[in-house]
Amino acid sequence: MFSIVGTMLTGVTIGYLFRNISFLQHTEKSISCTILLLLFILGLTIGSNDQIIGNLATFGWQAAILAVSATCGSILASWMVLKLFFAKGGEK
Repeated sequence: MFSIVGTMLTGVTIGYLFRNISFLQHTEKSISCTILLLLFILGLTIGSNDQIIGNLATFGWQAAILAVSATCGSILASWMVLKLFFAKGGEK
């Protein structure tokens, strides 16, 4: 876990230091392709795992409940921040 966060922070630091290099400003397309490739490989791995496929109904419902709960919580938190910090014209 720490190695992942450390690697990411190292990349952010190096990216910040070399932000004016034109090559680094044109990496959006390659990043998108890399993420799509990683998601495809993740799908292949999940699809080849018999245990996950056998319990897909159970995992699917749990994942759906978790996703809906996280989305509702994010919407509620965003609404609260909007009302508390961005009230128009002196409203409280």
